[in-house]
Amino acid sequence: MGDNRNMFIAIGLSLAVIILWQFFFIEPRMEAERAAQRQEAIESAETTAITANAPTAGAAGATGDIPSAPQAAGAIPQPAAGAAAPSTTGEMATAASPRLPIETPRVDGSISLVGARIDDLKLKNYRVTVDPDSPEITLLAPLGTNNPYFVESGWVPQDPSIVVPKSDTLWTVEVGETLTPDTPVTLSWDNGAGLIFRRTIEIDENYMFRVRQTVENQTETAVSLYPFSRVRRQGHIETSGFFILHEGMIGIAGESGLHQEKYNDLQEAGTIDLPESKSGWLGITDKYWATTIIPEPGTSFRPRFLYAGNGNVPAYQADYLADPVEAAPGATAEAVGLIFAGAKRANMIRAYEDSYNIDRFNLLIDWGWFYFITKPMFFLIDWIYSHVGNFGVAILITTVLIKLLFFPLAQRAYTSMAKMKALQPKMVEMRERYKDDRMKQQQAMMEMYKKEKVNPLAGCIPILIQIPVFFALYKTIFISIDMRHAPFFGWIQDLSAPDPTSLFNLFGLLPYDPSTVPVIGHFLMLGVWPLIMGVTMWVQMKMNPAPPDPTQAMIFNWMPIFFTFLLASFPAGLVIYWAWNNTLSVTQQYVIMRRQGVKVELWDNITGIFRKSKQKGAT
Repeated sequence: MGDNRNMFIAIGLSLAVIILWQFFFIEPRMEAERAAQRQEAIESAETTAITANAPTAGAAGATGDIPSAPQAAGAIPQPAAGAAAPSTTGEMATAASPRLPIETPRVDGSISLVGARIDDLKLKNYRVTVDPDSPEITLLAPLGTNNPYFVESGWVPQDPSIVVPKSDTLWTVEVGETLTPDTPVTLSWDNGAGLIFRRTIEIDENYMFRVRQTVENQTETAVSLYPFSRVRRQGHIETSGFFILHEGMIGIAGESGLHQEKYNDLQEAGTIDLPESKSGWLGITDKYWATTIIPEPGTSFRPRFLYAGNGNVPAYQADYLADPVEAAPGATAEAVGLIFAGAKRANMIRAYEDSYNIDRFNLLIDWGWFYFITKPMFFLIDWIYSHVGNFGVAILITTVLIKLLFFPLAQRAYTSMAKMKALQPKMVEMRERYKDDRMKQQQAMMEMYKKEKVNPLAGCIPILIQIPVFFALYKTIFISIDMRHAPFFGWIQDLSAPDPTSLFNLFGLLPYDPSTVPVIGHFLMLGVWPLIMGVTMWVQMKMNPAPPDPTQAMIFNWMPIFFTFLLASFPAGLVIYWAWNNTLSVTQQYVIMRRQGVKVELWDNITGIFRKSKQKGAT
């Protein structure tokens, strides 16, 4: 009975971990993601309406909270948190905001010529839901929507009397009609006092913008200006609310490394100054998307995170102020920066890090504390996917490879379990012989284990191996945008979402949605794959003889049912992995037991259930 007791302990520990995981993390995450999907759909509709109707310039929040020229080395004066944004006046307050279109294979949108802001960006390859007709994901949104989100660059003069372009400045298109990977655009503005400002914006075929700012000095006096860039997001932001994933402010500041601040923490702090650096980046990250500003490598800059809420409208900002550049009389000075605004695809992020020499840009993806497991697992699955074209199949193949990796350990474990079964008669005899002396009984058994070279804890090993792999795969599926809306076969159209079918409406034959049932609706979404997983788990348990203790036997009988309901709300990719892993484990255990000459209890245990049912019916 020792192997059953150890198996019981291992399953009990696993069950406790998964129950806590489900209660504290899975349920809140699913509700938050449903809310986020609703919000994404609303924002997409709003952005389309706002840009189609050309929003007025100078909307509230467009200006203000721009870094000021340092009063002392390394210092950036900080506006008070919650300070009201200066309002615009005169002709600009009522003029319509003209726009310059953006069109690439992966994004579309527009640039507002008021402020020269990149504030309208949709991701062509990603939809709000799996429905191909659902709205495109809206990443950046202009002022006038519920959640404005934009990127802005500019200049801060060392001499406050120098007039520079501001957030309400109307720029003129000098070169280009549409921003594409092949056609950059150049905007210009003349301050009327001898300084001509130009801004050339380029974009690649994916999500990287390059902004080159120049100032042509036609005066007889040298001019010193500080270049800045900022990402600003306003409104109430829906997050996944999941502790294993960071959403909010993020950045790298040289040797100080990674800095992450959640929205609530920044709201309490007001302003967080990061160390001055010559390498790094900063911005705002979501689960799948991010917007970051990246100074030119080698340029000294002072980064910060800023809460700039006003009344009931929260506002969050990541900005940097770079060292000043000087434009001599008759000369032109320039500053260059990058902007990443798009999907956090791992291979693309890594390619950007290498090609642009961006310091630790790969940390934009939150691989977690166990990155040494999560990252290799993702890249293995992704590599297999590149050959098979289906992430679900890639997960199945990865499971086989993991089984092969741990085969020697599992082989010893199952062999030891088989030997334990062969020793069952001796163990029963010892319990009878020393039933009044527990100490002597344990000593005798330990001597027998040592003599027969059997590990009584061997039954725990297959399950304990599975726990870290399970959570690493969960993290991979959870954070990887590649898994988002990735289909398997049949009804599974999104491996990162739960199985959409339900036993309680006969898998769609009955015309009602079980999830709408009050209180228990969530638990009624018991799909096909969770049922398959439950059956494979039940078969795996029936490979071993039933525990003689009635309580243990009852728990073992109910365990597959409990796990079936518990894992029904997990991502389908994870449930498919668990079912396939159980199937491989049953096959492996069966072969090893037969080779050891031990009787496989599977068929007897299954038929025994029906014999007991008949006996009860007869009585």
